[in-house]
Amino acid sequence: KISTEKETVTSSTKSLVPAAFVSFKRRWGAVVCSQTQQSRNPTEWLTEWAPEPRDIYWDNLALPYVHLTIRRLVIAVAFFFLTFFFMIPIAFVQTLANIEGIEKAVPFLKPLIEMKTVKSFIQGFLPGIALKIFLIVLPSILMLMSKFEGFISKSSLERRCASRYYMFQFINVFLCSIIAGTALQQLNSFLNQSATEIPKTIGVSIPMKATFFITYIMVDGWAGVAGEILRLKPLIIYHLKNFFLVKTEKDREEAMDPGTIGFNTGEPQIQLYFILGLVYAAVSPILLPFILVFFALAYVVYRHQIINVYNQEYESAGSFWPDVHRRVVIALIVSQLLLLGLLSTKHASRSTPLLFILPVLTIGFHRFCTGRYQPVFVRYPLQDAMVKDTLERMREPNLNLKTFLQNAYAHPVFKAADNLGNEMVVEEPAPDRTPELVATKRGSRRTHSGSVERG
Repeated sequence: KISTEKETVTSSTKSLVPAAFVSFKRRWGAVVCSQTQQSRNPTEWLTEWAPEPRDIYWDNLALPYVHLTIRRLVIAVAFFFLTFFFMIPIAFVQTLANIEGIEKAVPFLKPLIEMKTVKSFIQGFLPGIALKIFLIVLPSILMLMSKFEGFISKSSLERRCASRYYMFQFINVFLCSIIAGTALQQLNSFLNQSATEIPKTIGVSIPMKATFFITYIMVDGWAGVAGEILRLKPLIIYHLKNFFLVKTEKDREEAMDPGTIGFNTGEPQIQLYFILGLVYAAVSPILLPFILVFFALAYVVYRHQIINVYNQEYESAGSFWPDVHRRVVIALIVSQLLLLGLLSTKHASRSTPLLFILPVLTIGFHRFCTGRYQPVFVRYPLQDAMVKDTLERMREPNLNLKTFLQNAYAHPVFKAADNLGNEMVVEEPAPDRTPELVATKRGSRRTHSGSVERG
C-alpha cells in the first residue's frame, strides 16, 4: 500500500511544484550553475544554492516567486505595528508596577502594599517579571511571521526570526524602557524633535534606568540560565508523553528528544546584554558586574548543553555570523551616539566633537569587513571546488554519488516509507561506498543495543 500510494503521488500533476533540486557530478558544475544567470530572461530560471537536506522547510518550497514579494511586504507592515503596539500592554503593566499606580487601581490592598517586603518586591522585581511574561509568546509569533514570508530553509527562518527578535527587544526593551511613555508617545516625541535632540533625550534617561536593567538581567538572564540547566518544561512534557502517549520504544525516544538550542531566541538575548554593557560601561559601570556574571554563567551552561544535551538539527555553514557581526556593529554605533548625547547634557563641549569620529570609524570598519569577507558566506570559490573534486577523485575513486543524490532530497514522507520498508528487508551491501550526511544527532539506545548484539 505504501509503494502504491507513493507512485500515485509522484505521478499526479497536483504534486508538481515550480521548483527542483538539481544535482551535479562535480562541485565545479554546481558552483558555476548556482552563481550565474542561466537565461537571458531573468525571470525564467532562478538558481541558488540548495540548503542541505535536513535544513529544508518543505512547506514553502512551492510558493511562486511573485507571492514571496507580496508576503514579505505584508509581514514588514505587520511587524511594524507589532513592534509599536506590543508596548501598550507592557507599558500598562509597568505603570501598575509602582506603588502609586497599584494603590490607585486597588485601594483595598494599600495596607499589604505598604509592607516593606511587598513594597521592595514591587519596586524591584515586578517590572522585570511583567516584561518577561509579555515576551514569552513573542518568539512563536515571529517564527510564524517568518514562515509566512516563504523562506525555504530552517536556518533562514531562524536568522530572520532572530533579526526581528533583536530589533523588537532593542526598541521595546531597551529604548522604550529608557524613554518614559508608550511607544506611540515616543514616536510622537521623536517626530516633534530635531534629529540632533534625540540622542540628548535618550542620554538623559540612560543613568536613571540602570536599576531597572539590573533587575531585568537578574530576572531574565540569571534566572534564564538557571532554567536552562533545570529544563523543567521538557521534563514535564516528557513525563506527560511517557504516561499518556508512549507505546513503543520509538515513541519513548521521540518523547526524549531534547530538540535544538534555538538560535532565534538565545542569540538576540545575548546581544541585548552586549549592547547594555556597551552603553552602561561609561555611564553607569555598576551594571557591568551583573552582565559579566550572566556571560560567565551562560558560557558554562550553554557549552554543556550544546555538547551533551541538544541535537544539531542542520548544518548552515556559519550563515549566522554576518548577522551577528552586523548587530555587534550596530550596538557599538548606538553606544557611541548615546554617549555623545549624554556628554552634550553635561556641558562637555570640548570633548564631545572628538567623539564624532568614533561612529564614522565604526561604519567604515563595517563596510570594509562586509566588502572583504561577506562574499565568503554567500559564494563558493571555484578554486576550492576544483581542489575538492580533484582530491575526491584521487582518494575515493569508487565513491557512488548517484545513489546518495537519488534520495538525499526526497520528501520526508517518502523517506519514512523507505525506512519502513528497509526495516523489513535486509539488503546486501553495495560494493561501492555511498557517502552519508554527517550525523548531527547522538546515537539512540536502539542503535547502541543493536551494535552490541551484532558484536
